[in-house]
Amino acid sequence: MLLQTVRPNIVQSIRAYRVEDLMQAAEGAGQHFLYADLQSAQSKQEVLDKIAESFLFPNHFGKNLDALYDCMTDLVHKAGAQPGFVVVLEHLPDNPRFDREAREQLLDVFRDAADFWAERRIAFRCFYSFAVPVGADAAAWERAHEGTVPDKPAPKSVSKNGVNPNFGMNMPLMSSAFDTAMWLNAA
Repeated sequence: MLLQTVRPNIVQSIRAYRVEDLMQAAEGAGQHFLYADLQSAQSKQEVLDKIAESFLFPNHFGKNLDALYDCMTDLVHKAGAQPGFVVVLEHLPDNPRFDREAREQLLDVFRDAADFWAERRIAFRCFYSFAVPVGADAAAWERAHEGTVPDKPAPKSVSKNGVNPNFGMNMPLMSSAFDTAMWLNAA
């Protein structure tokens, strides 16, 4: 039901949505759920590394914006029919090493991916949030936003049986869309 209220090909702030609800909605719709917690990333390279790790990109991932686009589009499209995507980029950095221009360039890649999938009539919804300030600014921010910030989920990990151990339920991880070993074994 949640995904029916969101345009099928969009990149938008996560705002009132909770990560867990988006994950359950993706699972209910049979779509891939891709989650990257970028809290520890401070630079463009660290953001790309964290996305590649979280989304299980192939080892040959070039770790630049063009390679990110290729992995989000062509690589998966060539693998066969896709059910749709719900992508969450949580805690995008906000600092001099990853400034507004860098964030917009990154989000433009996801906007372009949304357009790519829209042309193929495949839903691609991307939600993002910004990192909360640290240090003295964090205390002021927390007082101003008390009760509005949900607890962050634990980072994703892939268990040997393909079960998502991080959300307290026996739910398969959906980020296998980029697991090239899976596609090669299926071929």
